[in-house]
Parts: sequence; structure tokens; C-alpha cells
Amino acid sequence: MNDLTIGLLGALLATNQPQAVSNLVQQQTGVAIAVTADPAEKELRELMMADDDAEDEVDKWIRENDAFAAQGAGVSKEELNKRIRARLDTVRQGYEHFLHRHPDSARGYLAYGSFLNDIGDEEAASEQYEKSRQLDPKNPAVWNNLANYYGEHSPITNAFIYYTKAIELNPAEPVYYQNFATTVYLYRKDAREFYGINEQQVFDKALALYRQAMKLAPDNFVLATDYAESYYGIRPYRTNDALASWTNALNVAHNDGEREGAELHLARWKTSFGRFDEARAHLATVTNSFYADMRRRLERNVAEKENPATATNTMETSTNVVTAPANSAAASTNTP
Repeated sequence: MNDLTIGLLGALLATNQPQAVSNLVQQQTGVAIAVTADPAEKELRELMMADDDAEDEVDKWIRENDAFAAQGAGVSKEELNKRIRARLDTVRQGYEHFLHRHPDSARGYLAYGSFLNDIGDEEAASEQYEKSRQLDPKNPAVWNNLANYYGEHSPITNAFIYYTKAIELNPAEPVYYQNFATTVYLYRKDAREFYGINEQQVFDKALALYRQAMKLAPDNFVLATDYAESYYGIRPYRTNDALASWTNALNVAHNDGEREGAELHLARWKTSFGRFDEARAHLATVTNSFYADMRRRLERNVAEKENPATATNTMETSTNVVTAPANSAAASTNTP
């Protein structure tokens, strides 16, 4: 097992952290835990539930140790990792024993691969996914998971092919389009060569995939922000489309943290092309102390853009990464 640093599974199991999730490929196991009369399926169901319980327990240990460490207590990273490895090794052994007795279980290999991926053993996970794919090539989830692997480890073209296959098998799953879009966007050179298109057409392809995902999951805020953030990397800027995308993200925000993050992005874009009053109106809605520094920087940008003759500094182009709190979106530091 890979050395599990404190926080690895904490980051894995935390939900709805857009800045952590943005532009990262999402996992989809496709292994439903269903009640069944088949003894092997029943055993696999129980094993998967034990897998979930183990990861929940590890996450609890990490959170508790972080809290203790903040008070000057807690165990060392080495001691915690040793405890984590021992706990997760029981799950690994359970899957291996099951597959030794049921070597034709495609779902078993897929579930085991997902567990291995969760604990950071991606190479071993890909081997289990491949075994599952050979046994059940009509399961779209295994094509998606293998595409995720190739998207990180190459060849990238395999990721393009495998996402296409996953979508062919299940065109109603939004995460497949989202993963495909992210990979095309990130690996533009490979996409240009593979599809024989230019860079603007690559952007168009990625954006179209995002939009299809959004049609299938219109209330998914993380998806909406992934799509909106993609406009920061497109040259020349597509300002109107970017504004529309952040307005949509604002409309699907589920809480004040998400809403204020979207407001910051709208303020940044509107500052960039002279709609200063509107930018200030967006900034006025931001009250979360987490965003205080970002708000001040953007307010300064508005003032400098509006009155360049009196500005003492040029527009900031900081490259510092801003990490959003859970369930919120932070304004990108890439200045449009």
C-alpha cells in the first residue's frame, strides 16, 4: 500500500469542495450495493459495506488526530499511517480472498479496483479494472474508470477512446461527459492531434461536453463551476459566455458560500471590461470572512481599472492558489 499521509483519505472523503475537485477527474465505480439472493453477490455486498465502513473509520481517525494535533497532542504521522495501513489491509485481504474464490466476478474486480484507487494504489487499481472489463465489457463504469487512469498516466488517447465508449454504453450519466470534457480541456495538444482539429475547436469540444453534462445534472454546482472556470484558460477570452456560465453557477448555488464565490468571479470578469458599478455590486454581497482578502484585492482592481491615472499599482495578477471552504467556490486567481 502507498504511504498514506495524514489528510489523504480526509480529502478523498470530504464532499463538495469545488476548488479541490475542479479540473480533477471524478471517479464513478458503478457498483451498486443491492440486496440479492445470490450467495456470491451477497458476500460482495457485505464486503463493499465493510470497505465503506473502513474508509469512514480511517477518515474519523484522521479528523480526530488533526483536532488533537491542533491542541499539541495526537499521534505521529508514522504511527497514524501504520494504524491506517493495518485497518485497510483487512479490506484488501477480503477482496483478494473473495476474488480467489470467485475469479469470474466482474463486479468484484471493479469494486476492488475502486478501493485500491481510493487508497492511492492507482496502478493496481487499473489492473483490477482491466480484469473487470474483460469479463463485462458492457459495463460503462469500468470504461470510465480506466479512462480516468489513462487520463492521469497516459496514453491520453486511451482516455479519449474509453470515455467515448462509456458514454456510448450509458449516455445518461453526466460524470462521463464531465470527465471527458476535463481531459480534453487539460490535454489540448493531444486532443488536437487525435481529432485533427485546432485549439479553438478543442475548446469547443470540451465546452460542448460540459454543457451536455449540465443538461443531465442542471443543479450540480461543482459541475457548473468547472465549466465556468474553463473560460479563464481560453484565448481570446469569451467574455459573454464566461459571464453566462458564472451567472448560471450563481443560480444553482446551494448556500451562501457557493453564492459568494460565484459573485467574486462575476466581479472579476466585469471589472476586466469596464462594468465597474456592476462589479462593485457583486463585491458588496460578499460578507464571508474567508473571502475578505480576495474581496479587497478585487475592490482595488476595480479602483485601479476605473481610475488608472491615480492607481499606485498595476492590476494584480497573483498566481496564489485560493482554496475554497467546503460547499463554496473561490474566485480564480487567473485574471481575465
